[in-house]
Amino acid sequence: MAGLDKMKSQILNEAKAAADAKTAKANAEAEDILSQAKAEAEKRQSSISQKSASEVANYKERVVSSIDLQRRTKILGAKQEMIAAVLDKAYETVTSLGDKEYFELILKMLGKYALSQEGEIFFSAEDLKRLPAGFEQDAQQKAQANGGSLKVARKGMNIENGFVLVYGGIEENCTLRAMFDAKRDELADKVHRMLFS
Repeated sequence: MAGLDKMKSQILNEAKAAADAKTAKANAEAEDILSQAKAEAEKRQSSISQKSASEVANYKERVVSSIDLQRRTKILGAKQEMIAAVLDKAYETVTSLGDKEYFELILKMLGKYALSQEGEIFFSAEDLKRLPAGFEQDAQQKAQANGGSLKVARKGMNIENGFVLVYGGIEENCTLRAMFDAKRDELADKVHRMLFS
């Protein structure tokens, strides 16, 4: 029986050695897989961390850009309000000129807008009442200097200030509001340069 025990012991030893070898091989493979998984996890963590840092940097940049845009928009709005206030004040100043200065301005405007044709100039009823002596002759001289002629209409037109020129049924609106509105962009640019340059 001793031989049988010996054989049994030898088979058990060989089986144990084979099992130990397989266990060692499996442990080595498991260690290798674990090491690879750890390396992959670190690589992904680094990639995620870099992506996250990049996204944070992009977000900060967008926030700064948005704040800067809001700041510039508010500054622009404030500048536009200031320019509008200056233009409104200029309009008020021109409309509140005394009779002498007001009609001198009207004559300058006639020199610019009178056409080389026969026409009529219309004023508001209030302006007709305060026309200075000799104004009609002065207006006629301005029109003649441009190669035309003008007569002052005796009927007041429903306008606030300034005048309307009528040539053959075609009206040229030369009210102060129309002049300011037509030149608003140009005037706003001038005011902008004066205030902010």
